[in-house]
Amino acid sequence: MFNKFKPYLIVLISLISLFFIIIFSTDSELIILDPKGPVGAVQKDLIMLSIYYMIAIMVVVLGFFTIILFKYRSSKKNSDYKPDMHGSTFLEIIWTLIPVLIVIALSIPNTKALYELRDAPEATSHKDPIVIHATAVDWKWIFSYPEEGIETVNYVNVPEDHPILFKVTAADSMASFWVPQIGGQIYGMPGMVNDLYLQADEPGTYDGRNSNFTGEGMTHQTFDFVAMKQDKYEDWVEDAQSNEPKLTEDTYEKLMLPETVDKMTFSSTHLEFVDHGKNSEYAMAIRQKYGLDTTVGGADKDAMSVHGQMHMDGHGDMEDMEGHEDMDQDDMKKDEDKEDDHEDHGSHEH
Repeated sequence: MFNKFKPYLIVLISLISLFFIIIFSTDSELIILDPKGPVGAVQKDLIMLSIYYMIAIMVVVLGFFTIILFKYRSSKKNSDYKPDMHGSTFLEIIWTLIPVLIVIALSIPNTKALYELRDAPEATSHKDPIVIHATAVDWKWIFSYPEEGIETVNYVNVPEDHPILFKVTAADSMASFWVPQIGGQIYGMPGMVNDLYLQADEPGTYDGRNSNFTGEGMTHQTFDFVAMKQDKYEDWVEDAQSNEPKLTEDTYEKLMLPETVDKMTFSSTHLEFVDHGKNSEYAMAIRQKYGLDTTVGGADKDAMSVHGQMHMDGHGDMEDMEGHEDMDQDDMKKDEDKEDDHEDHGSHEH
């Protein structure tokens, strides 16, 4: 009795599952399908095109699946099923060509979009892009405006309807720069710089993040992408240049430690003394300077240690890492004691 209704039961369960997937997905915030810029709009079109292809393939496959279940069901008499049939050249050509055609159909629009997004958006290509260096550090984002002489941490302000050229790199771990509603993502790696054009068409604050796993703190490696009216952006630039403190090398060194921090603003950039796109060892050298273990096994332990010892306020002033200084002094004392013991042991041997 069960075998008679088994094919229909499988189809029914599949349809019910699909129904619940659609219902539950409508309640989630699919911000990637709500773009606020031309780059995000192109990427949304590619995503929807892929979804349409997948739905069409699924309908065809499930349709054939249903037909086969019904036609070759075990309860049917006089079935023309031939389990020993093999070597059908026609069928082999068909099921080889279909995937090839699907890949070609998907690759053409993706390749066109890839070349299109390498340049500034066409609608505003007549405007000179604002250049911003985006540097990923465990676990924070640092944004440098070389032309404006401004540096921000964990937020970036941009004018609306203006192309922005992000030069993405990293000081330590490879990270992924992503603002879902604006566009992305692109990887940042130490010693390398990847260019990414973005643009916001509407004022607002959009969520940005590192979408690449870089340790336990990567879930907090987020930033605000703030699109402003042109006049408000110019006011912010003028205010930051006049009222924010200069970024000192000592302050920037402490930003290289593996720790989450609050938003910060400076009236100068780290590009004056280091370029992570060319110097891939800077962050590791700084961590060794502060006595942190830069090996893979010791990174997480040091991150926990720094979390409890370092504090940063909103303007970038930092308290000294007393714990690390005490640790260095204790290590020096232990080394001196070992030398004394060694000398005493040597005198007894003589």
